[in-house]
Amino acid sequence: MLHSRLIALLLRAVLVVAALWLVVILGLSMPGELSDEPLPFRIPVQIALSIVILCVLTVIVCIWRLLTLVRRDRLFSEASHRWVDAIVWALGIGWSVLAVLAITATSIIYFTPELRDPGFPMLLFGIVTLAALPVLLMLVMRGLLHQATGYRAELEEVI
Repeated sequence: MLHSRLIALLLRAVLVVAALWLVVILGLSMPGELSDEPLPFRIPVQIALSIVILCVLTVIVCIWRLLTLVRRDRLFSEASHRWVDAIVWALGIGWSVLAVLAITATSIIYFTPELRDPGFPMLLFGIVTLAALPVLLMLVMRGLLHQATGYRAELEEVI
């Protein structure tokens, strides 16, 4: 039990550090980094990246709530389903925005002869592909949570 409490404490510490880091990027770093870009590109890119960061912050809050449910031994309840569904939705929205941003950037690179370089589009393809993994993993984990909740309910009926 001590081992799992230590892991939960470490996870909470990492979640706090990650959330603070994302807030600094969202509020301070990103506006400065994008200030050199031409205005037609700066605002859509800033909006898209802000949405992605807000989705990740939503996932952090949901994981925090799930850790609270684990501590109270209520993980296999309907409350956890809502938080896992929120994670799936946040990851899906963030991935969709990231994919649209990557497709747009790749299209601009492809249709601008001076910019035609396969390196950056391939990097974007890799990022979008890797970003799909947490979404798909959470879908699998959501299915496992539903099954485990059903098994726990059956077990409680037997006992």
